Amino acid sequence: MSVIVNNITKIYGSQKAVDALSFEVNSGEVLGFLGPNGAGKTTTMKILACFLPQSEGEAIVQGFDVSKDPLAVRKILGYLPEHNPLYLDMYVVEYLRMVASIHRIKNPLGRIDELLEITGLNKESKKKIGSLSKGYRQRVGLAQAIIHDPKVLILDEPTSGLDPNQLVEIRSLIKTLGQDKTVIFSSHIMQEVEALCDRVIILNEGKLVADDPIASLSSRIKGHSILQVAFEKNMDIARLRGLPGVENVSIDQGVFIITSAADTDVRSSVFDLAVGTQNRIQHMQLEEASVEKVFQTLTQKTNKDA
Repeated sequence: MSVIVNNITKIYGSQKAVDALSFEVNSGEVLGFLGPNGAGKTTTMKILACFLPQSEGEAIVQGFDVSKDPLAVRKILGYLPEHNPLYLDMYVVEYLRMVASIHRIKNPLGRIDELLEITGLNKESKKKIGSLSKGYRQRVGLAQAIIHDPKVLILDEPTSGLDPNQLVEIRSLIKTLGQDKTVIFSSHIMQEVEALCDRVIILNEGKLVADDPIASLSSRIKGHSILQVAFEKNMDIARLRGLPGVENVSIDQGVFIITSAADTDVRSSVFDLAVGTQNRIQHMQLEEASVEKVFQTLTQKTNKDA
């Protein structure tokens, strides 16, 4: 295994940012990290990149323990943080030369020319980083992450700020890199992860709620439907969960998201419940389950007091 995470926990005061998380990643695999803000994705990535110590558990990267041998891990790992830290007063080539010297790269100018080509930075190479758009800054960050040809690549929201054309190019690059590297790729965009990744992990409140090959994740949601309902007054979520055929209920900004089997129409039951509780339905919409909707049902915080 290229990456092994075993019962990793990270505690801040009384809060568990990551809660006994375990997973493994094979060499040459692109693993997608999904989860809402605060789910523990970035914290986990920082632990693997040796930027943050775990409170409990262990993480092994290419046979090296991130706690016991962080220097060895950093030599074989490339990392693009969510908030891309760059020296804005440096020129693009100047910055990449500095990074190349840190990694003691042989023939740094040749490697930099190669990176400028594959990341589409040729025309921007003589500009100061501070004058670049957010999309091009992301490209500079990606270039520094792969300049030493790492075996493991960790990308936290790498396509943030890119325009549609840039998205296609960077996604293609990530896909190519994943052919011979282990790539852990974080995104809020389910369609993007679905297009790029071999496997998906979904985190919620620091815990693992799904770990599936991308094909299995897609097949798992088939045969389900989603009903969105807004009531005039508060509705007891437990009553909705108790209706026949209901598999899961979550709340998104006051709207109840009810998951059920595709062959079960729960609309009449929901209507009867509203009448029986002297409530009114303000909005009701039935739609087939999408990957995004299933993601919402797995990660949406439920309101027990609703």
